[in-house]
Order: sequence, then C-alpha cells, then structure tokens
Amino acid sequence: MDYSVHPSAIVDEGCKIGKGTKIWHFSHIMPNCEIGENCNIGQNVVISPQVILGNNVKVQNNVSIYTGVICEDDVFLGPSMVFTNVINPRSAVNRRDQYLKTTVKIGASIGANATIVCGHDIGAFAFIGAGAVVTKDVPDYALVIGNPARQTGWMSEYGHKLKFDADGMAVCEESNEKYQLKNNLVTKL
Repeated sequence: MDYSVHPSAIVDEGCKIGKGTKIWHFSHIMPNCEIGENCNIGQNVVISPQVILGNNVKVQNNVSIYTGVICEDDVFLGPSMVFTNVINPRSAVNRRDQYLKTTVKIGASIGANATIVCGHDIGAFAFIGAGAVVTKDVPDYALVIGNPARQTGWMSEYGHKLKFDADGMAVCEESNEKYQLKNNLVTKL
C-alpha cells in the first residue's frame, strides 16, 4: 500500500487510492471511490460511493462529499463544507436514482462551511467564500460569497483578487501572470 490510512478510518472495498494520499482519523471512504495521488483527507470526512477526486485534492476536517461529486486536480475543500446530491430530499421518499452531478474543476477552492447545492458546477480556479451557499454554476476564476452566493469579483490562480483595467487586463500580484476579462469571461494569457 503506497498511501496511508489512520487505524480509526474506514476504507470500503472497491476504492482506488493514489500514491502518497493520506486519510486521517475517523474518516469513511465508501465503496468504489476513486481518490488520486497526494490527496489529504482530513479528520471525520465522509466520501460517499463513486465519488471521484483528482490528484492533490485537499479535504479539510468534517467535510461531506456525496455521490455525484467529481473534484478535478488541485481542488481545496475547506473545513465543514458540504455538497448535496438530491435537490428535493425527503426521508420517506427514496431518490437514490436522482442524484445530481456536481463537478469542481481544477484549482477551485471552497471555503469553510460553504454549501454546494447539487447540479451546479464550480469553474476552474473559482473561489467560493466561507459560508457561501452556491445555487447556480460558478464561472472559471469567479469569486462568490454570501447566501445565496453572488459573484463579487475574479481571482487569480494564486488566490488573489484581480483588478482589471479599462482594457480588461489584470496582473496577479504574486505570480505576475496576466489575465484578460472579455465578454464576462476571464482567461489567463
């Protein structure tokens, strides 16, 4: 085994777990999950059946990732954030055949205590603020906050708010990478 699992964690059968991944205290990885290389699964995390996590995904403590979620490489899931997987749950009605898919694209960060309502995708390098409740798709590089989440700006791949000039150009203050805002879409140049 080229990954590590704390003795108090449970990894069910049929899971594929990549090299260098660490699974910490009291976490439960349910059947048939795919977890990439060099992931960190914090304490008390639940990953439901058939969830897919890419490489270098960081899952902080007390996170619930339900069936239907796919996280691409380099995603950060903050403490106690949660995904849903049924849009209209009822205890007495079985809706296991109605799980909606949610994709979190490469490099996105989701803050502590945020909720991602199922069926809404999070764009590449998007930044979801702590406590936000996401009820619609989030574009690449977008910064969203609040309940319901609303876009308040754009973020660089290094996690800095971008300040666009009159020509729609911005530079990340840390990486010096250039970005362009055109037709309400951001691209890195």
